[in-house]
Amino acid sequence: MDNSQNASYQAGQAKGQVQEKGNQMMDKAAYAAQSAKESLQEAGQQMQAKAQGAADAVKNATGLNK
Repeated sequence: MDNSQNASYQAGQAKGQVQEKGNQMMDKAAYAAQSAKESLQEAGQQMQAKAQGAADAVKNATGLNK
């Protein structure tokens, strides 16, 4: 293998490594986004349940729940 072939091979190897690293970073970003979405959905459900509990408590206290 002469020097130009070796340089071309090395460049191809480097390009492949950069592409793989980019793919890994995109996968990590997608996972982080999905995790954040799930956390926010869970927090929203908890807040909704607390609000419903508070509304029920007010109805019970005022006699509107009968």
